[in-house]
Amino acid sequence: MPDSRRFKDRTEAGERLGEALQERDIDVDIALAIPRGGLPLGRAVADALDVPLDIVVASKIGAPGNPEYAIGAVASDGSTWRNEEAFQRVGADEEYFEREREVEAENARQKADRYRGDQPEPDLAGKSVAVVDDGVATGSTVRACLQLLEKTDAERIVLAVPVGPPDTIRELREMADEVVCLETPSSFRGVGQFYERFEQVSDEEAMAYLEAE
Repeated sequence: MPDSRRFKDRTEAGERLGEALQERDIDVDIALAIPRGGLPLGRAVADALDVPLDIVVASKIGAPGNPEYAIGAVASDGSTWRNEEAFQRVGADEEYFEREREVEAENARQKADRYRGDQPEPDLAGKSVAVVDDGVATGSTVRACLQLLEKTDAERIVLAVPVGPPDTIRELREMADEVVCLETPSSFRGVGQFYERFEQVSDEEAMAYLEAE
């Protein structure tokens, strides 16, 4: 990808996503960002579309001895996605997966509660929802979040991300009503390579985006 097509930072990527949704005449009732990295983009998308911003939370389930390598993910309601190929490749067993699933489900619940504070979960019944993240690689957390949303009575689920590999985006189109992805480069090593600035977002920074109505 040439430098001109890289994103300056998460806010600029979110602004470009908001423009893309407007250009496609995609109307939503609420934007749901995936913390932490999705919140700067979610704020920009929500502002562009003049809709409320909330969160949808999932936590990665890491491989034995390699927690950064996701073999699945679980959302705050317990909705679980497992990468069967990765699960087999790393030699994990059912007992390990279930144990980690329970731990990460609780982590996701606690994060959702911490971010929302005393605010209730949004009622998504009959709503058109945009799910926003800063990019996808394997898409583990996004898949768990989409499974959570499938259980709600949301009328339409739109996934909006700046960048992701073609195979992952193709698979995610099977899970959402619509996917808006600005860049699908074939040479994909990681989301961060497509940003000029891609620092970690702290919980405090992420929560500030939620409060900035």
